[in-house]
Amino acid sequence: MRKILRKRLPAFTLIEMLIVLLIISVLILLFVPNLSKQKEKINETGQGAVVKVVESQAELFELNNGKSASLKELLADNSITQEQYKTYKEYYEKNSNKTAKIPN
Repeated sequence: MRKILRKRLPAFTLIEMLIVLLIISVLILLFVPNLSKQKEKINETGQGAVVKVVESQAELFELNNGKSASLKELLADNSITQEQYKTYKEYYEKNSNKTAKIPN
């Protein structure tokens, strides 16, 4: 019989691959919760910006019409969009310790 000579090729063992997967899993577990906190913070900042835009539109409405505006009047006047209206209300519902400057 012929003897078949096998050349041993350098490769990673199963244990080495499992250790690498374990390290990657631990790193993912550490970073994913932090990313969700960052997303929440960005959303809150965006809502704060929308609130400032709506309040600016209310001031412009008051300057142009000589009377204070409500959210519904701003919406009817097309000064703000439905999405801005919704975001403004959600912001003050979420942050009940703050007082809305514009009445409904």
